[in-house]
Amino acid sequence: MGIAGVDRFDGAPEGYHPCDVLPSCQSVVSFACRFPAAVLSCKTAVPYTRVRNSITAKMDAIALDLCIELDKRGVAAVPVPTNESQWDARTERWRSIVSQKHAAQAAGLGTIGRHSLLITPEFGSMVWLGMVLTEAQLAPDALLDRVCNDCNLCVEACPVNALEKPEIDQQRCWDHAFGDNECTKCWEISCHKCRDVCPYNLGIAKQMLGF
Repeated sequence: MGIAGVDRFDGAPEGYHPCDVLPSCQSVVSFACRFPAAVLSCKTAVPYTRVRNSITAKMDAIALDLCIELDKRGVAAVPVPTNESQWDARTERWRSIVSQKHAAQAAGLGTIGRHSLLITPEFGSMVWLGMVLTEAQLAPDALLDRVCNDCNLCVEACPVNALEKPEIDQQRCWDHAFGDNECTKCWEISCHKCRDVCPYNLGIAKQMLGF
């Protein structure tokens, strides 16, 4: 868990600043849960898909519980959905009402890599994120130095070239990675190659040791 003051969101897109959601917001609480790394090596997409769906609900529940506890203490707080986006017609991109990844970076949990995923020192990109906005003035955590070294392995590994530009081609990525399996007739997440090849996908220490 980490904390960021709203002053760290000055570069947020118009309409997607924490204060655009909660006008009295002073602090952003970002938290992460470890995502089981073994699902990356499964021969079926079912475990990865199930973990992603289950952990999304878990993060939303944690955010709601925190807001309820703060509310009991007379402190205004609202949860930001972990995996819910809306169309931003101005920039023609899908966005969360406040970016989970940018909030986590602003709160010192990690840094965003070339593949657009958050990389944490402990668990690499194998984390899922949650967030709470609150009017409480909380002490912010220190920012981290950037982890990604722009090796471009993720760019080369992407089967649909969604990482050719600095900003990921969301639609191209989603159209390829998410959808119904024609054989099993089940919805699944069938691609995570950018996560697989990242030297830091399991954390900085493991990468340095060659794991």
